[in-house]
Amino acid sequence: MMAGGLFGHGTTILGVRKDKRVVLAGDGQVTHGQTVMKANARKLREMQQGKVIAGFAGGTADALTLFERLERHLEQHNRLVRACVELSKEWRSDKYLRRLEAMMLVADSESMFLLSGAGDMLEPEHDVMGIGSGGNFAMAAGRALLDVDGMDAQAIAEKAMSIAADLCIYTNKELTLLSL
Repeated sequence: MMAGGLFGHGTTILGVRKDKRVVLAGDGQVTHGQTVMKANARKLREMQQGKVIAGFAGGTADALTLFERLERHLEQHNRLVRACVELSKEWRSDKYLRRLEAMMLVADSESMFLLSGAGDMLEPEHDVMGIGSGGNFAMAAGRALLDVDGMDAQAIAEKAMSIAADLCIYTNKELTLLSL
């Protein structure tokens, strides 16, 4: 399901918001050392009956743990912003959780956040955010494509991820896309 590695080594997740639509894209490559173990992993998940989408860069067990915690906070608070604040506080202070080396990209129809175990809860400055080993490549390509006429959020995400896969050996072109 998820890719392994410290802070998402071997994973690329990209979020793009344009024209009231948000798309998360995740590559399918799972890398262990210098070996591609799997090419079609799913690193994205829908939450809160499809109102929230999330992507994860890190190990599978870490991903499942953090997805469960975020879902619990979403059920309790019913707002993504509040759920992310609570998860960030818990992630930073809990003895077990703070050992998880991972990042998450989460979005709903109004907001997008990058979450990390360091206590980060960042909103993208330019409606594009990437995490994982190819995240910076995908984010740079996405930002460059954001103002191209005729490209919607999905087209931008697909092209940016393709560019990242051409540049990052830990990223492939087997995409999973989720949108709101």
